[in-house]
Amino acid sequence: MAVATERHPRGLFVLFGTEMWERFSFYTVNAMLALYLRDTVQGFGFTNAHAASVVSTYNMFIYFTPLLGGLIADRLTGFRKAIMVGGVSFMIGHALLAVPNNLFICYLALTFLVIGNGFFKPNVSSMVGNLYSEGSHLKD
Repeated sequence: MAVATERHPRGLFVLFGTEMWERFSFYTVNAMLALYLRDTVQGFGFTNAHAASVVSTYNMFIYFTPLLGGLIADRLTGFRKAIMVGGVSFMIGHALLAVPNNLFICYLALTFLVIGNGFFKPNVSSMVGNLYSEGSHLKD
């Protein structure tokens, strides 16, 4: 009986790592954003309703922009350049989140995170699919 010797490509582990940190970023920002916006000492003292509105708008854009990022990558930039744009946008967004008590900078940071997610999320998944040959049992 023959044993399958096909192995996962090395690029899978790199893409898995980058996707893991993107998800870590999403869930961390999502968990802390409303708390930060509502905090009266280190945040902005938003009401619960106002903070929920900002968080839900942020989430709406997070889930919508991958449609645009995938389209732009397919038509203009390709997967690799789109992922680089997304990664740089993530870095800028997280760096801007470190600026204290500036609402404009906070919104700018969230904008960069949304742009980063839009370029990054759909294209990493597409690159993972492209690592495997058609019909490979490892692709599942």
